[in-house]
Amino acid sequence: MSLSSRAMERLFHLPPAVTRAVRVHRDLPVTTRDGVVLRTDHWEPRLRGAPTILIRTPYGRGGVIGLVSGRMLAERGFHVVIQSCRGTFDSGGEWEPLRYEREDGLDAVAWIERQPWFDGNLFTYGPSYLGFTQWAIAAEAGPALKGMLTAVTASAFRDPTYAGGAYSLDTILNWATLTSNQGGSLLSFAYKQYRAQPRLRRAWTHLPLSEVDTLATGAEVAFFQDWLAHCEPGDPYWTPRGNADVSRVQAPVCMVGGWYDIFLPWQLRDYATLRATGAAPRLVIGTWTHADMALLDASMSEAIAWFRAAMNGGARGGIRVHVGGVNEWRELPAWPPHDRGEAWLLQPGGGLAPTPPAAGAPDRFRYDPADPTPSPGGALLTRQAGRVDNRAVEARSDTVVYTSEPLAADVETIGPVSATVHIGADGEYFDVAVRVCDVDPGGRSENITDGLVRVCPGMFPPDADGVRAVEVELWPMGYVFRRGHRIRVQLAGGAHPRYARNTGTSEPLGSATELRPVTQDIWHDERHPSQLRLPI
Repeated sequence: MSLSSRAMERLFHLPPAVTRAVRVHRDLPVTTRDGVVLRTDHWEPRLRGAPTILIRTPYGRGGVIGLVSGRMLAERGFHVVIQSCRGTFDSGGEWEPLRYEREDGLDAVAWIERQPWFDGNLFTYGPSYLGFTQWAIAAEAGPALKGMLTAVTASAFRDPTYAGGAYSLDTILNWATLTSNQGGSLLSFAYKQYRAQPRLRRAWTHLPLSEVDTLATGAEVAFFQDWLAHCEPGDPYWTPRGNADVSRVQAPVCMVGGWYDIFLPWQLRDYATLRATGAAPRLVIGTWTHADMALLDASMSEAIAWFRAAMNGGARGGIRVHVGGVNEWRELPAWPPHDRGEAWLLQPGGGLAPTPPAAGAPDRFRYDPADPTPSPGGALLTRQAGRVDNRAVEARSDTVVYTSEPLAADVETIGPVSATVHIGADGEYFDVAVRVCDVDPGGRSENITDGLVRVCPGMFPPDADGVRAVEVELWPMGYVFRRGHRIRVQLAGGAHPRYARNTGTSEPLGSATELRPVTQDIWHDERHPSQLRLPI
């Protein structure tokens, strides 16, 4: 393994190994409080007094997780315990995402504490669902937990599942397909995923939504059905599935995120919760997507440094973010770095400027759920995420754009982004999708950030003219619009399949089949100053 270890060390830009002598104990049985056996691998470095890293995963213990996380971390001086979550691969029980991670994770901690090689120092590590399994136990793991590295994740999955009040269809259906195709060899998994792509494309356009999991995977997926059924905020279904008390976490936390990650707004909410308690977590945000291999590189390097610092009492918080447009890293004093927000107002004739709009008639478009506005790039689970050319969607009749003049100087934006859109609609059920793009001198328009809100009766009451002031929270951003470029705002009535289409009716999410187009008027005058607020 020495040659492959050295190759992976260079590939992932890791610090030098402290030992190459690593022994693997595979398929160890760890019995939970209710008698379920969870299979576990232990990567043991031949060192005295080494701390332990716990990784709990639904994605198996081999492949990248085993050979990279297991071996690479063990060679850098850590016992590494990798456990398959309940109902996945060869672990017993039924796979029910989120439900048992607190109890099973605490039982895993108790098992580690009984092992003769445990030196009293426990860390947790991992991205995405592996990060959720950390938050599930973080407040109750006890004094043995000395540090955490959570990447592209959040302490609760309900709100990301219903971002802006709309079902995150692309993410959830892709994840349902991925987890359904697991269990065999890596080659078998890759083949199943390849075969699933045409079925997924058909599933995106199918109604009702309660049937699309079967179309995509060949069988009904229980959690997909449950998540469709339990869509309301505050539904008690979600209480045991992500009710971590982040404010009670005592261990030092390092958080790695991406500007184009599906969990970023909620990861930053967890960060703010920790800061409010007086904790000093570390925050690193790169120009990464959820499935970016460069993220694995960065998170592992950060983990090694963070855990070593915690062992020596030197885990210090701080904020480091990558700024797009200029390809630079910045150290920030706080998040958000400042409270300033500059309003860029929509103008008649498709303009965008930090000045009050002139008088003008509203702009009108018609959103047809039978042909929903597409969502190129952005914060997706798959490799189609990130910055892409948006000119095709901007040419559609159901999208309106507002574009600034070429910038006379660079415009740097780091922090939260929001918009107020004054809208008149001929229906009670509709979505407002807002996207910010960078238009280069050649006319290429690339998405930088976006957001969507689902409007229902009772939300954003209309004024005397029937116009609603709809508030939209976009993903945070770290970007410099360069001199000579232009800032563009897209407005549309949907972003599909990232979000399940709004059918325009009051039918329940899972069973809706009727499609009702909605015409929207975008107002931008002195009484209705529609605007984008940028953290300049």
